[in-house]
Amino acid sequence: MKKKYKRPELMCPIKDWASLEACKEYCDAVYFGVDDLNLRAKSDAIKVSEMKAFVAECHKNGIKAYLTINAVIYDEELKKADKLVQKAKQAAVDAIIIWDPAVIMMARKYKVPFIVSTQANISNIETINSYKEMGAQRVVLARELTLDQIRKIIRKTEGIEIETFVHGAMCVAISGRCILSAYLFGKSSNCGACAQPCRKQWFLTDEDGNSFVSEGKYFLNAKDMCMIGFIPELIEAGIDSFKIEGRRRDPKYIRTTAKCYKEAIDAYYDGTYTDEKIEKWKEELLDVYNRGFSTGFYFGEPGKDGISYNQADNISRYKKELLGNIKHVYSKAGAVSIDLKHMGLKVGDKIVIEGPKTFIEQSVDSIEVGNRQVKKADKGDEVAFLVNGKAMKGDKVFLITKR
Repeated sequence: MKKKYKRPELMCPIKDWASLEACKEYCDAVYFGVDDLNLRAKSDAIKVSEMKAFVAECHKNGIKAYLTINAVIYDEELKKADKLVQKAKQAAVDAIIIWDPAVIMMARKYKVPFIVSTQANISNIETINSYKEMGAQRVVLARELTLDQIRKIIRKTEGIEIETFVHGAMCVAISGRCILSAYLFGKSSNCGACAQPCRKQWFLTDEDGNSFVSEGKYFLNAKDMCMIGFIPELIEAGIDSFKIEGRRRDPKYIRTTAKCYKEAIDAYYDGTYTDEKIEKWKEELLDVYNRGFSTGFYFGEPGKDGISYNQADNISRYKKELLGNIKHVYSKAGAVSIDLKHMGLKVGDKIVIEGPKTFIEQSVDSIEVGNRQVKKADKGDEVAFLVNGKAMKGDKVFLITKR
């Protein structure tokens, strides 16, 4: 009889309220930031004042909410961190993701459950045990570990959960502890302000100025991790939580990755995880933001195959083009109208509607121009169409097109 393995938690990144709307039917947990004390400070659209309401919305949908406080914290920021931990407790977050010992002490003081961030570069059982003694409920393992190393660690681990990344951007520095952005631009990745110089073209010259690569290469442009083809191995290793990277990504990315990994986990447990499905999920994942895929360190050091040398940042096959903003909402009819300011629209087109708390992805089934049904509308027309969800005046409507 086949052994039954515990179902892992699927944790998704959250950029804003719309991101939650996008992934809430697929994920078990989300992680988010609300202040400048996290590594995606530039991406945070959830305010501290909104945290309690945001967490309540997560819980209403059966989703756990984890707050990240994982930046380098200086003396002058300790009071701010202390207040944020208190507010996290008041908001009833399920845990905070931290690594600084000072913040760990704050979590202990206020009895807030905590997860130790990948920033701690946790790569051995003794380190895990030390965090367990401090009261951690979970640790995020270093991305530099292989699957065999993870298996061995989990076999020796008791009383603490193990989380690993399964999809998303890979940093060329050890567990993301990079100083390149701070050195070149004065923008510290460890304080949430990375300028991502690793994603730029670099030129190789010697001390005499002789150029070896005159056209430039993306020497440091690591491919994204994608483990959708190895879900059985990850589950059977005993990993408690599968984490998707991407708090800077748009809601469509978050929805697509959440959907694919939820379907893959479901397929493992219902016995329908097949090569055909893996290829289908990979195709869907290639449609949203990506730099090409690798398996990271799971099966050994990535080597040159883990770097995307000859192409720029995003190579997704589709892009969003702004059609316009919603001008009117017709709630009873379930329709909206927009002015086509930038391009035309036709029946069958795929669109995305995004707003502060809106995410709708659908095809356009019908179009009205001046109370008349048409198959196609031109730039400059005011059009009305049905929507598959609740949209708001001012929400942006995007056309999904091939690159």
